[in-house]
Order: sequence, then C-alpha cells, then structure tokens
Amino acid sequence: MELTRRDFLKASAAAAAFAAAGAQALAPRLASAADDKGIKWGKAPCRYCGVGCCVLVGVKDGKIVATKGDPAGPVNKGLNCIKGYFLSKALYGKDRLTHPLIRKGNKMVKASWDEALNLIASKYKEAIAKNGPDSVAIYGSGQWTVFEGYTAVKLFKGGIGTNNVEPNARLCMASAVVGFMNTFGSDEPMGCYDDLDLGDTYILWGANMAEAHPVLFSRLIDNKLKNKKVKIIDIATRRTRTTQMADEYIPMHPQGDLAALNAIAHVILRDKLYDESFVKQHVTFKRGTENQPYGLKDKENPKEEPKPLTFDEYKQLMKQFTPEWAEKLSGIPAKKIEHLAQLYTDKSRKVNSLWTMGVNQHVRGVWVNNLIYNLHLLTGKICKPGENPLSLTGQPSACGTAREVGTFAHRLPADMVVMNEAHRKKTAEIWGVDPKKISPKVGLHTMEMYRAIDRGELKCLWIQCTNPFQSIPNLSRYRKAAQARKAFIVVSDIYPTRSTEVADVILPSASWVEKEGVFGNTERRTQHWFKMIEPPGEAKEDTWQLIELAKRLGHGNLFPYSQKNFHKEMWEEYRKFTIGTGKDLAPYETYFKVRGLRWPVKSNGQETRWRYTDADDPYVKKGEGVKFYKAPGNKATIWFRPYEPPAESPNSEYPFWYCTGRLLEHWHTATMTGRVPELKRAMPGATLEMHPEDAARLGIKNRDKVKVSSRRGSVVLTAEINGRGKPEKGNVFTTFFDETKLINDLCIDAFDPLSKEPDFKKCAVKVEKA
Repeated sequence: MELTRRDFLKASAAAAAFAAAGAQALAPRLASAADDKGIKWGKAPCRYCGVGCCVLVGVKDGKIVATKGDPAGPVNKGLNCIKGYFLSKALYGKDRLTHPLIRKGNKMVKASWDEALNLIASKYKEAIAKNGPDSVAIYGSGQWTVFEGYTAVKLFKGGIGTNNVEPNARLCMASAVVGFMNTFGSDEPMGCYDDLDLGDTYILWGANMAEAHPVLFSRLIDNKLKNKKVKIIDIATRRTRTTQMADEYIPMHPQGDLAALNAIAHVILRDKLYDESFVKQHVTFKRGTENQPYGLKDKENPKEEPKPLTFDEYKQLMKQFTPEWAEKLSGIPAKKIEHLAQLYTDKSRKVNSLWTMGVNQHVRGVWVNNLIYNLHLLTGKICKPGENPLSLTGQPSACGTAREVGTFAHRLPADMVVMNEAHRKKTAEIWGVDPKKISPKVGLHTMEMYRAIDRGELKCLWIQCTNPFQSIPNLSRYRKAAQARKAFIVVSDIYPTRSTEVADVILPSASWVEKEGVFGNTERRTQHWFKMIEPPGEAKEDTWQLIELAKRLGHGNLFPYSQKNFHKEMWEEYRKFTIGTGKDLAPYETYFKVRGLRWPVKSNGQETRWRYTDADDPYVKKGEGVKFYKAPGNKATIWFRPYEPPAESPNSEYPFWYCTGRLLEHWHTATMTGRVPELKRAMPGATLEMHPEDAARLGIKNRDKVKVSSRRGSVVLTAEINGRGKPEKGNVFTTFFDETKLINDLCIDAFDPLSKEPDFKKCAVKVEKA
C-alpha cells in the first residue's frame, strides 16, 4: 500500500496526537494492505526500539503482508508508532542480502556458506595461534535475540577464552547499567510502564519521548487527558514534539544536568524535605573518585575507588550546590530549581523521572544516573506504584540480551561478572567447561575494540546485527583502519551498510520473524515469538552462524542441543542462571501463551511489576516493606557526584554545541527504515536544526546547504530553522540515520570513565554556508 506524503504526515503526528485523536483508528487503516482473507496472524514484539510493543504479524503465501498493534498487548494496547505500522515492509528492500560474499581484491564475490565459514574459521584459528585468544572479538547488538547473544557469550567466553564480546548497547545503555549496579546492586528498573498510567508528575531529563519512545509518551498523554493533576516537565537543550505537550519546558545548557540535579538535592537537604525514616532504613552514602579522564587516550582505564560517607558528611558536602550556583552552570533559573525540588518532595504527588540517551551518552553519564536516583532515595518516592525512576532503553533487547545475557566485556549472565571467581565457577558449571577457561580479564570495551584494530592488536572482528562504521564516534579514525585491512572483519546483516562496505566477509542474516526468538524490553518484560516465514535466499539466523563457527574451531560440544528443539534447550540452560537471583525467568513454553512476563517470574507463574517491595516482589517478605536485597546490607547507595565539565566545549573557532539523536520516522542507522518507501519519502535525509538568531547572524536561511565542522571532520547538511526541533541559542542538532552523511564522524570519542559509554551529545562545531 502506498501513502501520499500528506497521509503520512497525518499518520506520523506527535505521539500526543496518537493518544488524543485517533491512533486506534489509524492502526487498522495502515494494516489494511491486504484483505484478512487467507492471512495467518501471529504475535511478536516489535523489531525496533526498547519499548517492546506487542504486534500482530500477518502472513500470506510465505510473506509478511501486514502488521498491526496487538489489542491484547499490555505494552501498547493495540497502538503502534509509524515505524511499527510499516514493519511488514522493512524486510523487503530490493537490496536484501541473500548469499555469503567474500572479498577478493576490491570486489565482493558470491560464495557458499562452507567457503565463507571455513575462511572465517581459518582466520580466527590463525590469529589465536599467533596472538592468543584476546586477538579476536565479536561485536553484537541489543537487537540480538537472547539465543544469539547467549551463543556469542558462551562461544567466546566459555570456548575461545576471551571476554572480547561487546554489544552496541555500550553506546546507549552502559551508563544506565553501571548506575543501576552501583546504586542497587542489580541492573534494570524497579518500576514498570504501569507507572506511566498511575503517576501524576513526570520529569523528563533530556528525553524526547514523543519521537524516541512515542507509544510510551502516548500513555503519558492518555493519563494526562484523564487526570487534570498530571504534569509533564520537559528539561532539555531543544524544544521538540515532547515540549508541545509538556506543561513546562525548562531549557538547560549541555552538561547542566549535573549541576541542576545536585542543586535540587541541596534544596531537599537544606529544607529538610527528605524522608528521614526511609533514608535511615534503606540508604547508605558514598563518595566516588573524581576528576577522572575522558578516555581520549588509548588504553586509558581509570578505576572507581569509593569511600563511605555518613549522612551528615554528605549533607555538608552538598551545601556548596546552591540553586544560584547551579543557575550559572545549567542555565536553569534558581527559582525553577526550587520549584523542581518542591515537585519531587510534594507528598501529594506521585513523581517519576524519565531519561534515556541525553543522560547516558554523557562523559559523566553514570553520575547523572546516580544523581537522579539520589532524589528518589532521599524522598522515598521509589518502589511504589506510580512513582519511580525509569531509565528508557533504545533497542528491542538491550535489556533482555545485551544486559541480562551478559554480552558486555565484563559481564556474565544474570548480573555476574568475569572478575569474580565465584561467578566464573557458577558459569563454568552450567556450561560444562573448566572454570579456568573463562578469563578473569575484562575484555575490550567498544571504543577500545576499534582502537585495537587501528593499533594492529585486534586481528579478527565479527560484527552482527549492527552498523558500527556508521554509528561510532570519530568515525574517520576507525574507518581508515578497517579500509587499510588492519583486521579481518566479518559482518552479518540483512542489507548492505556502511559496515559491510569495509568487510572481508558478508553473511546474510535472517531477521525478526524469519527465525524464532526472545527479546526483553525496558520494563523487564520477556517476549517470545515463533518463526513465521522463511528468510530469503540462503540467509541464516546468527545463532546458526555462530554455532557453525564453533564446530570449526573445535567448540561444537558447547552446543549439544537437538536441531529440532535447540531454542527450548538453550533457553532452559540459560534460565538456570536466573533462578534464585531475583531475575527469575519462566519455563520456555510459558511465554508462548502470553504477551511477555516481567521478571522475576514467581513460582505460580505470575510476573512482578514492582521490585524490592513486599507488595509485589517475591524476594521481599511480607512486612519488610522496601528491601534492596541485591545491594550490600540491603541498602541502596546515594552517591556524592559533583559537577565536572564536558570533554570539549565551544570556543571562538568552534562556537556551537553539537548534539545527535533520533527522530520519529527512522531508527538507528536506517538499515531497516531506510528501505520503507513511505518513511524514506517522509524524511529522506538528515538536516541541521539551528536557532533562528544563530542562523540569521551567519546569513543562513531555511533549506540552505551548510557545512558543519568539528576538530575531527565535517559534513554538509540542509539547514532546518523553526522546524519540528528548535535548539536553544548556541546549539545545533542533527540525526545519525542518514547513511550518506557520516554524522558521527564529528563526535568526539570521549567516554564515561565508569561505563565507557561515548558522549554523542556534546562536542564543539562551527557552521558555515556550504
């Protein structure tokens, strides 16, 4: 079905409009590309972001012909965003990869699977024999299914003997992970999406939910329409579609969140607005290591050395962070900071904080996560229906696979880590390997992985289900290294990308319902789907590809599952890691019948909506109230985290702040959405949003071509003035989906010293007419 641009723009209005004016009517219209006659419908989670919308997939004659929101889905309640309605077209681009390809000279030549896999195995064997297991790596994705991520972890960490396993979630959720772990002792939220319906105060820290998480934002708006008390506060560096529906927009300087959050806590402490009983029972205090480097030097690996504090010592340290001090650094007026403190502490209000990449992609992203949790811990507004902090994720299984399965270079399944001998022993026991096989050495994190290619130290890299040679920062350095053939690079994907163009071997992958799978979303919801169609040509799922490599490397014994039931058998093995840990998963068949379950799943098969509370969590006994049972002493940690400047700031030569992010129509590097004609037509290329006064000063008019330059590179974009997004003065904004524009080449490859997550939100650029 073709849509006119006018129809499309109506359909892709802000998520607020979805909720307020007819998204339910929109869904059937977009799903009516085929008559229901002869269509077989199956359930699946959406393939795109971390919301985890439940969709119905219509199959006819071996092809997906329609998708629509699943009315039985508790996440989205029958609603999809515009990307979800066009899921049926995402798999049918004309340039779909269907056969293995091998580089011969400057050409990619069609090959058989045996030829391709044998070549990969020979390169890996050669590298391991000459340089050891740490000379090889795999780089995966928050789009991996649980099976794909688990297979990668087991093969590389339990077979090959290297922890050089990373997901692209290092670029988006690593700061959230460390924030959860060092505050609560366990990853992932205590709350859930029900809080979007039950609360009345929503404070958004740099999150454009209307475009990045539109279905969740529609739930906020639905709540707002039903309850006049609901307030949405949008704290950001640019006006967005989210701002249009917010009750208050509070502009903030880049890096200003550190100052503002500390000042809010200062007011709470100054005026004794904290919940003294909650703090005494459930909280401990620490001061972390300060003045850490920004990771701009190769192999820079600072360590956190926390020191305990008393509550009195913490209060004394916080006295310096007055609202007036914060106003100078954050741009938020002191009166607004006082106002925010009043909202957070108002006992008649149920307060929720929401954030995503604006907080995480930050050289002090872990600190900002900590500071948000501090406010909820000081006020006791946590682990209760309708009032919680909620870290929003960006990929369909950044939680369920990247985080829970342990695909980070330092992690094992179920929050275990490679540095811990007991964790390695438990993992080895489940896997049936010698504990000595699992290395205690932390592997290369994402930026170091690509730097190691440039240094000639990493000899082989397999990339699956992601597009790093478009998405990582400071791209020129790493693309040049790949193009110089400094490492043997394998890419498994469904379409040609900016990463396949530097590969030595390209493998065609099955995607989404072309295979059986499991994803885990933001709210701890684990969802299963069955294979519904065959992949095109010779495409194979990534799990099969990895197991075939394992066989050729002599590690086939790690995967003794039957061909018929390998998904179930692998699941039940993986599930052993979760039982008794507070992250309990259900037996495999349980997920066939439901639209997902939020862990920990109870012995009676019921899910847990709110963690750490005797009202819902099976690990908290009745009468215990709130209990942070994964943390030392059953107490969460409030961290002292001061303001520190960004790695790079504007100056006279590079006078603008440069920020990258998402937009409604496309997702990530548009590998999928770029093949959907309606989405491509609606947003064909990246633009540069500018403040009108900045543009006028430079003589730039709307739709002019402009050259944007940083110390690392430059790109030519079309200026967008007074468009859907409106940056504050001195700021420019663009999106990174456009494969013809290497947007992230301009970004600095500085990262958080604790999470190793790069900062895509702040670097200095200049803008001039092209």
